Amino acid sequence: MSKVMAEVDLRTQMVGENRMELLLFRLHDERRFGINVFKVREVVQSLPKITRIPSSNAAVIGIAHLRGETIVIIDLELAMGMPCSREPGEGHVILTEYNMMVQGFFVKSVDRIINKNWTDVMPPPLGSQFETYLTAVTDFDNELIQILDVEKVLAEVIGRDESLEFADEKVAELHGDHPGEKMTILIVDDSRIARKQIIRVVEPLGAELIICTDGLEAYETLVEMADASDVPMQEQLQLVISDVEMPRLDGYTLCKQIRAHPKLDKLKIVLHTSLSGVFNAEAVEKLGADAFMAKFDPAGLYQQVSEQLGLPVADTTEAAA
Repeated sequence: MSKVMAEVDLRTQMVGENRMELLLFRLHDERRFGINVFKVREVVQSLPKITRIPSSNAAVIGIAHLRGETIVIIDLELAMGMPCSREPGEGHVILTEYNMMVQGFFVKSVDRIINKNWTDVMPPPLGSQFETYLTAVTDFDNELIQILDVEKVLAEVIGRDESLEFADEKVAELHGDHPGEKMTILIVDDSRIARKQIIRVVEPLGAELIICTDGLEAYETLVEMADASDVPMQEQLQLVISDVEMPRLDGYTLCKQIRAHPKLDKLKIVLHTSLSGVFNAEAVEKLGADAFMAKFDPAGLYQQVSEQLGLPVADTTEAAA
């Protein structure tokens, strides 16, 4: 328990400071990639005993039984279209938790942990070789570190994009009778897949959507809207749905800056992230967010958004019975 509480303390200390820690690892040609330490459960020094899965994606090595759980192991080189560069017996497995699910990423080697400010993390350059698999890049030791869009990898390899059709079904069940007044929602997320998922969920509400790809763009958009009109911002914009991990300005710091701005401080904010853990409640309380939602729970997100907007949600209890 003391270890868990120490992790909670560490994470809540970083909340709102616009900082993160990256675990660096190597893939093909020794190039280095990064993944948020808070999503890493453990690094396994060698590939565990694997059970193959028939008809699975070529990047899925199989499943392994680790720490009492059955975990899908994904070869990141194959998932990103690279040739396999490891020698037999070489490699590490990074156990991660995304969207309340655990998976292992098989990589060539694990390097080190670095601490970065999100202001030093930028969107990937257009036309870069792995642009579609990246959410951001940063510099370390005069080398470009590429930060993975894990939602994109999982959507392609495990078929997470199928959850969009499931989202349509669940949202249709919950869709209530909504009043006709105009609503505007700002969505900010650096992952294309995540933006697509959120838009699919909130579209049935009929709201006008403003889309931003990082926290700084979102904050500048909000300030510009506030300065351009005498109408209070909470009347112009009914809700902000923000990712947490984003280049230039993370979601925690975005929330903190919104609460500190006299024209923005009354906006409703839902933090929507693949980060899991017991520190979420502490983060919400510290920053003044209205809610914290884990990706990707379409029905839960729809209900939370409807609640924040004061909209009715259909009662499915009787139908379920």
